[in-house]
Parts: sequence; structure tokens; C-alpha cells
Amino acid sequence: MGKQAREESRQLRKGKAAVAAQAGHRSRWPAIAGMVVIVGLLIAIVFTIVKAAGHDSTAQPTASGPVVPPSGADGGALVSGKADAPVKLEIYADYMCPYCGRFERANGAEITRLVSDGTARQYLYPLAFLDQMSDGTRYSTRAANAAATVYDRAPDKLAPFNTALFAHQPAEGSSGLSDAQIADLARQAGVPQAVVETFTKRIFEPWVTSSTQAAFAAGLQGTPTVKINGVPFHGDLYTVGPLTDAITAAAK
Repeated sequence: MGKQAREESRQLRKGKAAVAAQAGHRSRWPAIAGMVVIVGLLIAIVFTIVKAAGHDSTAQPTASGPVVPPSGADGGALVSGKADAPVKLEIYADYMCPYCGRFERANGAEITRLVSDGTARQYLYPLAFLDQMSDGTRYSTRAANAAATVYDRAPDKLAPFNTALFAHQPAEGSSGLSDAQIADLARQAGVPQAVVETFTKRIFEPWVTSSTQAAFAAGLQGTPTVKINGVPFHGDLYTVGPLTDAITAAAK
């Protein structure tokens, strides 16, 4: 092979090598792009998990100050009804909990009737473990504090105020009702203005916090939780009738 032929052959091999290298470079791009997508998805998944953990639905509330229980409260419960009623009805609820709203709308009127006629003595536990579901406004704690304040200073207005809070229940993830809106509901329920004006003093917020922590420490799993004479009720909580029948049966 002459010198010119050898040079042409060398240039041909060089050209083929360059083409192959360029093709290899191009073929690596889909793989690299795929890896970038996978890494991005992994980061998104981890971020979602961390974010969800930060909004744990059973996160405990916090409040500073002395724990002052409302007058007449039994531990963490607001007690209503005759002391000699044959049925002890315990209700654990959070004012931001949508299932508690469904429970109240189905059973509230019947519970009020059974308490009034002496069949049941109600122990209402207003909890605040859904504070993180109100966009930073601590709605559960504010609403529970308002309920405790009404119970302490105008106990006969607790039932209508409780009904009003659930009838106008805000959605989870919203900012909840404002202090002014809570006050308006209280006034509409017949709570005296002098009592309403003390809501923003937040006197019972530390009690709400303490009661919530104690309930979960004792094994509470969620809300609404209902007990009849200390026994959890596992029937239909969202239809009128089953709970009434169970209370009536327990009274006999």
C-alpha cells in the first residue's frame, strides 16, 4: 500500500471513529435523561413523605400557661346531664374533624333529648389534635377553648353552641372560622356577650392541650370515639337511630 493509500485509510478509520463516538454520545443522552427523571421522582416522593409526616393528623397541640379546668369539668370532659342518669355517654371530638361533624349532625338532637330526659349523662371531650389542618390558625384549639369557656360560664348554652360549631364546620385544610365568626355563632346560640368577650383571653387553651395529650396517652385512636358505660360503641355513628337504640338498651 502506497503512502497516499495508507493516509486515506487512516483518515477513513479516523472518520469512522468520530462517527461512532458521536453516535455513542447521542445514545447516552436518553439514559442520562432517564436517570434525571428517576432521581427527580425519588426526590419528589421523599419530599411528599416528609411533608405528610409534618402534617400528622394526630399531632399534639401546644399551649403555654397554667392548666385551668372549666368549672364542673371531670378531667378532660365537659359533663352535662343528671348525676343519676343510668348511662354514661362519652364523646371524643375535634371541631375540625369532618367525621365528628357528620356524627353531630346525625345524633346531636337525639343526644340532647336523652341527656335532657335523664337517660344519659354526657361527657364531652373537646380535643385539638387537628390544629395542623387549619393553615396555621390553630382552629381546633380555639374552638375547643370557646366551648370550654361557654361550659364554664354559661353551661346551659354548651349544647346549642356545640351544635352551631358543627353546623358551620370549616373544611380541613382551610383556615377555619375566625375568632369573630366563632363569637357570632356563640351569640346566635344564646351565649351572653360578657362570656363571648372572654374567648380571646384563651383561658382554657392549656387545659385543652393537656386533655388532648391525656386522651391519646390513654389509648385514643381518633375521633369521633363514643363510649357507652365505658364500652366503645362500634355501631353506625352517622345515621340517626343506632346510637339512640344502644343508649336506650343500656339504660334498661
